This record gives sequence, C-alpha cells and structure tokens, in this order.
Amino acid sequence: MKIAYFDPFSGASGDMILGALLDAGLSLNALTTELSKLGLEGYSLAVERTGQHGIHGTRFTVTVTDDAHSRDWATIREIIAESDLDAPVKAAATAVFERLAHAEAKVHDSDIDHIHFHEVGGVDAIVDICGACIGLALLEIEEVYSGAPATGSGFAQSMHGTIPVPAPATAELLASANAPIAAPAANQPEVRAELLTPTGAAILTTLGRFTRPSFVPSAVGYGFGRMELPWPNALRVWIGETAGESDGTADGEVLIETNIDDMNPQFFAPLLDALFAAGALDAWLTPITMKKGRPATLVSAIAPANKRQVVESALIEHSSTLGARTTPVERTKAARTFETVATRFGDVRLKLRSWNGRVIDLAPEYDDCAALAKANDVPIREVWNDAHRIGESYIGRRR
Repeated sequence: MKIAYFDPFSGASGDMILGALLDAGLSLNALTTELSKLGLEGYSLAVERTGQHGIHGTRFTVTVTDDAHSRDWATIREIIAESDLDAPVKAAATAVFERLAHAEAKVHDSDIDHIHFHEVGGVDAIVDICGACIGLALLEIEEVYSGAPATGSGFAQSMHGTIPVPAPATAELLASANAPIAAPAANQPEVRAELLTPTGAAILTTLGRFTRPSFVPSAVGYGFGRMELPWPNALRVWIGETAGESDGTADGEVLIETNIDDMNPQFFAPLLDALFAAGALDAWLTPITMKKGRPATLVSAIAPANKRQVVESALIEHSSTLGARTTPVERTKAARTFETVATRFGDVRLKLRSWNGRVIDLAPEYDDCAALAKANDVPIREVWNDAHRIGESYIGRRR
C-alpha cells in the first residue's frame, strides 16, 4: 500500500504540504492542470528551490492578484461541487473544508451554514487545500499518516484581532481529532510564532491518521515555509510502501450507516458510486422497516478510519440523510495480490487470494474479460475460462 507520512517537526501549512509533495515527486504541470478544473481565476503559482541549515527542498507559493477574501462555507462547497475535479478529490477537499467549517463555527459560536472563512476563504487557501488533495491523488497515495505537529506559541494577528497560538480554529481541529501535539524540544530555544496553521491542521486531521506505520520509503520531500527559525522551517514528507496485507490481520476501519425513507430510489445508484469514489471499501443497501411501519433503506459503507470524514461527507452530500452512525469495525482479510496472464485473446489480470502464505484461489478481472470478449466477438466465459485455466498454476504457491 502506498502511503504518505508527514513529519511536521516545524508545523504545517497548506503551502508547505504542497511544497513537500512537489519535492517528493509531484508534477507541477499535472497539479496545475488539475487545479484549472476549479475554474478559479486571479492567481498564479510559483515553485522555487530553497534551503535552510543545510537542508534543501521546495517552496510553493500562490500569488493572488484579485480575490474576494471572505467566502462562506456554502460558496466554497459550490465551487468544489461544480468543478471538473475527479470525484475522490472533490470528496476529500469538501471533507477538509467541512471539518474546518465545524471548527470555525464552534469557535465563533455560529451556525455552520453561515460561517464565513476569512484567512482560509481566499483563493490561495482554496488552491492549497484542493491542491493537497489533488497532489495525494496524483501520487496515488492510499493512506496518509502524520507525526505529532509542532504548533508554536505566542500570539498572531487575524481578521478578528490578536489571537493566541495555536489559533482557536487550529486548536479545535486538533482537539476534535484527538491529535497529539509535539512538545517543544528541550535543546531548542522557544520561538513565539505560529507554526501550524488552520489550513495545515485541517488537511492533516481530515486526511491523516496520527501514527507512524512500518513502511519502506521511496522518496522524501521538504516543503519550506517563509519564516527564518533556529531550525529548518520545513515540513518533511516520506512516500513509501507498507508491507502487504498479512493473513488474519484486523485493520483500523469504520462502519458508516444511515436510514433513509424519503429519497427518490433512482438516487441510490449514484449515492453508492459517490461512496466508492470517496474511498469506501464496500457499500451496500438493505431494505428495512422503520417506525410506524414505513419502508426504508439502510445505507452501509465500510471505510478506512482516516477516510471517515470524506465518506461521511459523500453520504450526506449525495443523499437526504441528516446524519450518520459510525462505529469501529475489525475485518479479517486474506492477502490479495495481482498477476497478469497472456490468454489467446489478450492479457488478463488475475486476483490471487492467499491464506497462511499460500495461494488458495484466483479470479480473472471481469473488466479485462469483458473488454477482450467484446474486442474478439466471443462470449465472455471463453475469455474467463482461458484466463482461469492459465492462472491455476498459481494455486498452492507461496506468496
């Protein structure tokens, strides 16, 4: 599984996250192309190599030429929803902003639908958050992890005046996610500055899990901030692969459910599509009977724990529900690997299922078989049977 592990030893911000991803191999051209799908104007992007204290990396900058700095949650949600971004990116970006909206609403004692984003409502913040979601998708990151972030100390200036560091919205984001906070290093001087911004906190607490898994790194990137500090003012990201699924392991996953009795039945199919696009591992519908004998539908989805908010957001956005129930679940899974075999019709991928270290079953991929059956004008069973026959040589092998 491909992962990104963020090491926020000097905090994090939206531009530092994008700088780190770019430094770790994200293509600027691909990022720029995807960001254009937002339909936003009045900004430009700049990427430069920089370094501090002997460490070099990338600084990412969004320069805004014309912008209405304050936008409410509904406006930002509409910008993302009406964009041409891929569905998983839309879901992730919406979840980040929604989490931020809840934090801001609590801090300002306001209703979420009427909360106005000030510092994080501008084009630069929208680009940072959507760009981070785009970058993770382009790098094909399946899971995001983070270390305990440094937050800084002292006071900062905002649209509301002088506020303590970490900013109230940042503090609320960390608390609502039960995120750990890094203690100041004993051998470092205290720096009175804001290291972790609300944008950085929203991205990490929504998309990331605050633990460090065992993984094999393939790339390291540094995204630099603008302050000069007694240490490198950078966010480090590791890109790597975790070990393959082991037999009989239980993952950190959640079951998300809701009962619906007032939605057009035609809307359930696109709802399931949206749940899968948001990262659900599985999703299904169950007919149920609610109070007063009303027929209804139970919508269920299993998702990785770190994608809970993204999948919940997709469920609420694409259905008539007012909320969802979420509970931790454990699943025992057989290991899965893939191989490609050459049939007389063309190449077909095989999904191999293993238990106790040996392959016990296989299944040709339906989409491959269907495409080859159509191209060769033969029944799909002929393609499937040919792929399965060749794949039987894998049965019993150690994996």
